[in-house]
Amino acid sequence: MSLHRLTDITLGVPNVAETLEYYTSYGLIPQEPTTPGEHWFGTVDGGPQQLRIVETPIRRLVSVGIGAEDQDDLGRIAASLKRFGATSEVNGDRLQTTEPVTGLSVTVSVAPHIPAKPDPKPHLPNHRAPSVFNNEPVRPRKLGHVFLGSTDAPTTQRFFTDGIGFKISDEVRDAATFMRCSTDHHNIVVGGSPVNYLHHSSWEVADVDEIGRAAKAVLEGHPERHTWGFGRLAIGSNYFYYLRDPAGNQCEYYCGMDEITEDQLWKPGVHEVGAVWGPPLPPSLIRPDDLAELMAGSH
Repeated sequence: MSLHRLTDITLGVPNVAETLEYYTSYGLIPQEPTTPGEHWFGTVDGGPQQLRIVETPIRRLVSVGIGAEDQDDLGRIAASLKRFGATSEVNGDRLQTTEPVTGLSVTVSVAPHIPAKPDPKPHLPNHRAPSVFNNEPVRPRKLGHVFLGSTDAPTTQRFFTDGIGFKISDEVRDAATFMRCSTDHHNIVVGGSPVNYLHHSSWEVADVDEIGRAAKAVLEGHPERHTWGFGRLAIGSNYFYYLRDPAGNQCEYYCGMDEITEDQLWKPGVHEVGAVWGPPLPPSLIRPDDLAELMAGSH
């Protein structure tokens, strides 16, 4: 696959200081500011620029970056976007375009691959599990995926599949399409919505212990940040915990996601939404608490 990962996202929020504090406690690695008004966070394997925070009147996903192998890929994507009906501009090792429904800025750039996952530490007989007394802060390994709410989900989906080159992994009946640009089961999910917005971003950690330890740290003194978890999802098979940042964006810790290394061996399916196990799905994950505010701000 010529595409191989998400490189970065930009979140626009009205409350920058609070949001910066949150993502620091979330375990992302804050970077020294180089441009006024822009604040970057890195991950262990994804590099120093995986999340950018900027100020906007209401919360929104401003941009997403996608990694490609080489400049030939950019030329093929530019041709596909033209057939789809979207304009793009290639400048060196970067292609810039805009998703027509959500207005999301999309950059495809020649980028290095994420390193291979390290082997898990074994739990040896007659020894305590290595994670039991681990007091080190959890650092997410990489940005895994984003879920977009779109007022015209079929068009947004085709932009990413027909235009950019994502592959469909699975669908939730009448709700969402899960697409990949890497060997992960999904990197972008698009669902129908009365307003264009970011449903959630998702960040990979090493294992279920790291999900639990990371969520505990974020929730310390802030129980209002809890949304949904701990559980295991049916689509993608990943373990999850959802939390809410101060701007209202959902963010997910995950591990154990299905991997698709041979496209011909994977058969996309149409499924019902839900978790294999875990607490009941909260209403705010179907209809965000600030939906009226988002709809008012979109006009």
